[in-house]
Amino acid sequence: MGHSQKQIVRRLGAELGKSVVYQETNGERPGKGIRSLVSSVGAGVKRLEEEMTGTLSLLFITAAGLLIAGTAASEVFQVSLQDSVYCFRDVNTAVMELLIMAYALKTACARNIIGVIPYFPYSKQSKMRKRGSIVCKLLASMLAKAGLTHIITMDLHQKEIQGFFSFPVDNLRASPFLLQYIQEEIPNYRNAVIVAKSPDAAKRAQSYAERLRLGLAVIHGEAQCTELDMDDGRHSPPMVKNATVHPGLELPLMMAKEKPPITVVGDVGGRIAIIVDDIIDDVESFVAAAEILKERGAYKIYVMATHGILSAEAPRLIEESSIDEVVVTNTVPHELQKLQCPKIKTVDISLILSEAIRRIHNGESMAYLFRNITVDD
Repeated sequence: MGHSQKQIVRRLGAELGKSVVYQETNGERPGKGIRSLVSSVGAGVKRLEEEMTGTLSLLFITAAGLLIAGTAASEVFQVSLQDSVYCFRDVNTAVMELLIMAYALKTACARNIIGVIPYFPYSKQSKMRKRGSIVCKLLASMLAKAGLTHIITMDLHQKEIQGFFSFPVDNLRASPFLLQYIQEEIPNYRNAVIVAKSPDAAKRAQSYAERLRLGLAVIHGEAQCTELDMDDGRHSPPMVKNATVHPGLELPLMMAKEKPPITVVGDVGGRIAIIVDDIIDDVESFVAAAEILKERGAYKIYVMATHGILSAEAPRLIEESSIDEVVVTNTVPHELQKLQCPKIKTVDISLILSEAIRRIHNGESMAYLFRNITVDD
């Protein structure tokens, strides 16, 4: 179970019961109903029932664990993955388990089913590329069909994703926690400059720079590859040799993109460079940006992001790079990566998630959690 889940439960004053979600030999997840899965819940349920009386169902999902607490009438159901079960599951398995559990709560007549999904999977696939599918929209429809009535998430890759859902979505922000880390943990941060590693991240970087009263720099050039430029292999219609054009149909030719030489817009010489983004997955672009900033005179380089997925060889690449420190939140468990690379630091955001859960349960306003928050944060 992820560290953030344990922190949230502790802050809510509840205890986790023990249960096992197992897999059949054919690879399917059994959907035998929620009651059969919670026979070994134990005393933790009684404590949770005292805290959440008759109105709330919670589903908590990360890449390494799933927590569900549901209430229907006077019954309380809780399902949690033990630490030893599926410590490193793929995202598709986690999503399928979430759908099964949500549907089980729906058929058990839970009044509300609230999913706490700190990192929303497939959030990068939120735009139409050529004639491809918008997978994020598909996942939103599946969650609604399974029975979810509300979602709490954090720093969606695109804010417009909230429009994919037919029920409320609270998109919390991690920027207050990361800004606090900069002010308290980075020595002489007043000599820093906020850096966007591509023009796509410029708005987020500008928001950080304005709040900290620091300078702004943007990396632009041929080393960058934006999402819109990536070839996803789906050419529609497929290329046909010697294709004939309909008489009278002459479409204007689109000029191919040619990126300029690599350029750093802004002064980083003799400064601390802080690269900000929302997701750190494949770190090659961050490593390349750090090398460029070193060449331009930055003497210390930090990378800060909300979601530290850090897949594949990310820990090794970070350890061997010019990056001095990578700071991420615990929306995604990354304990193993931290063991492989001591440069990775974690900021705990369980406080805001637990407060969101408490406010929704008590019917209080969520506006307090979004005070002084802008669209670009």
